[in-house]
Amino acid sequence: MTQNRRNFFKTASIASAGALTLNSCSADPVTQLAEYALLDEILAKPVLKKELFSDPVIIETLELLRFEDNFICRVRSTDGAEGFSIGNSAQLQSVWPIFNVRLQPFFPGKDARDLENIFNELYVYKSNYKLQNLALWVPWATIEFAILDMLGRIANRSIGELIGEIHNPKVAVYQANNYRGDSAEESLEGIKEHVAKSQAKAVKFKVGGRMSKNADYPSGRTEKLIPMVREAFGDEMTIYADSNGSYDAREAIRIGRIMEEYNYDFYEEPVPFDWYEETKQVTDALSIPVAGGEQEPSMRNFRWLIGNRALDIVQPDMFYFGGMIRSMKVARMGDAFGMPCVPHISGSGIGYLYMMHFVSAVPNAGPYHEFKGFNKRIPVECKTSKLVSENGVVEVPKGPGLGLEIDPDFIAKHKKSTVW
Repeated sequence: MTQNRRNFFKTASIASAGALTLNSCSADPVTQLAEYALLDEILAKPVLKKELFSDPVIIETLELLRFEDNFICRVRSTDGAEGFSIGNSAQLQSVWPIFNVRLQPFFPGKDARDLENIFNELYVYKSNYKLQNLALWVPWATIEFAILDMLGRIANRSIGELIGEIHNPKVAVYQANNYRGDSAEESLEGIKEHVAKSQAKAVKFKVGGRMSKNADYPSGRTEKLIPMVREAFGDEMTIYADSNGSYDAREAIRIGRIMEEYNYDFYEEPVPFDWYEETKQVTDALSIPVAGGEQEPSMRNFRWLIGNRALDIVQPDMFYFGGMIRSMKVARMGDAFGMPCVPHISGSGIGYLYMMHFVSAVPNAGPYHEFKGFNKRIPVECKTSKLVSENGVVEVPKGPGLGLEIDPDFIAKHKKSTVW
């Protein structure tokens, strides 16, 4: 018997707000005010466990290092502690001066234990709020990851333990695929090949043409591919589809109903990400869970999307949304409304590692999470995880901070970036 997927997701997650939020109707103004008050209360709660640190951790230097198209952030405390992060090179190649001019000067002399307060002040510093979007959040996240790595090393805790309790020491993966431009038959063969390598029990593939105003790429691919993928993998495979904002609301609903016919498990970004009302229209019309948030830069907009139940699954991106602390607040809001969190990942370096640490601490994490593998160009050593998918599962590193060591010789190749 086919389950209603939305009911499955809502009952499977841990809804910390209880019956008030899950059973209420947001059309009632009084109830909606109460729900927004609850969301604001969640947003006000700190994420970083400052109590793990008895002594100040004063930041001495914060640097962005570059070698070819790779970026490393290195932070050092006055006591000699260090932390590192690998940036999202695809985006930092365009926005890295923002790191040096608008963000880096604010950090020296600050106590890293007060990271959340530092970020609140940094948002206003040099009017950084005017940059709110990928241009601000990618360098911001790069800094946060390095500081969390340093704090984790000081406290001898993983990053997940700094921002929550460990709920998911292992992460089951879905194999992500993108074969737009190929025929349905060619796309299916590529999907099969990737799934065979990762042994994933879930898969996600692309439909539509990406922000294409209802156009398919090539024409007819999506409607042919949706049944083909289900028939190829059978009823036991969990299948997700991502349109990357390809459709208007009417067409998104039509395509979503085809997915429902073939028992798909979620439908990602059916309309352009900033079409909030249309996203809700699609969610209200379909029984397949609607996921979104990959491109969302605004905490307030996530609050609206959750408070108005415009989504069923929240997907903040670790880099695009400005790091784990902000993303954890989204996960907590989603948890209060019975919405799972299935974060999006980006970053050609070790973006999957940051997602794993985040998911490890999310109580309402979805059952499967995106896997694209690791960039083998970045030499790392991890003693507590093979960092590969085995039977569709990846173990989260247990060591302090990131739980791995970047080859010092590789770091030494990087030189301090300057804007002049």
